[in-house]
Amino acid sequence: MADEGGVPFWMSGQYASMAAVPMATGWSLVAMPYVYSGNADKSKSFQHGTSINAGLSARESLVLMQLGYVAEEKILGGQPYLGVGWGPGANTTTASVSVINPSTQLNRSNTSNGSTDIYPLASLTWNQGNNNFKTYVTGDIPVGTYSPTSLAAIGIGHAAMDAGGGYTYLNNTTGLEFSGVLGATYNWMNTQTNYQNGIDSHLDWSVSQFVSQNWQVGIAGYGYYQLTADSGSGDRVGAFKSRIAAVGPQIGYLFNLGKNQAYINLRAYKEFWAQNRVEGYATIATISIPLGK
Repeated sequence: MADEGGVPFWMSGQYASMAAVPMATGWSLVAMPYVYSGNADKSKSFQHGTSINAGLSARESLVLMQLGYVAEEKILGGQPYLGVGWGPGANTTTASVSVINPSTQLNRSNTSNGSTDIYPLASLTWNQGNNNFKTYVTGDIPVGTYSPTSLAAIGIGHAAMDAGGGYTYLNNTTGLEFSGVLGATYNWMNTQTNYQNGIDSHLDWSVSQFVSQNWQVGIAGYGYYQLTADSGSGDRVGAFKSRIAAVGPQIGYLFNLGKNQAYINLRAYKEFWAQNRVEGYATIATISIPLGK
């Protein structure tokens, strides 16, 4: 979590093993359950809407579902993918001290139940032996559950665009795999709060080893670093540049559904190196299911 209220567009850790490996042609459904718990001490202040909050803690769970299609016709030699993501979720955020001029509220807590914003995604992937490459562009259509007067939200309240690239090394002989996806986010103004997040950069990575034809084990991590300062007439906390890093174990399983190959990956992260955001633990699963042509 970073930027306004400690919440960025990019969900760190959404990419891990096999990130740049081309998918089978046709329709697919990717489900991504996500659970997060984190906090920040009382010396850190976070702005959300018109309130300034300290001693923040957050618990969030959601299931992001992405329906997509891989075309057989290649573009620039790469395999094209178009998809859209959305999902239900819940968020509970608590502040030890919340200042809403001219009043101060202690142990303020809000819970939001609803849905995420809508996330369109387009990508191209290329395969050259053990090497796989990816480029993508995605964004945020701000229709999710969000209120500038509530501490807790599931949507982010503003539009965003994110672009980047990735690489996967996958050796089918030795079973060694490593992946990395690097990107940057541009955030538009939140017109409900007149607050604009700065430009953010992020890296998701993983290293794994297939121990059998179907099972893999390894580690995964992410880094997040805000490149430019927050701004806008509603910004009352200044630059508020944020950063975070995380690492943890992962396990993956490949299996067949009919003639098509499906994939499940489960990973858990412990965060560190936090600045201007909560720090905690995240658990993410990726369940990729082919639906056929």
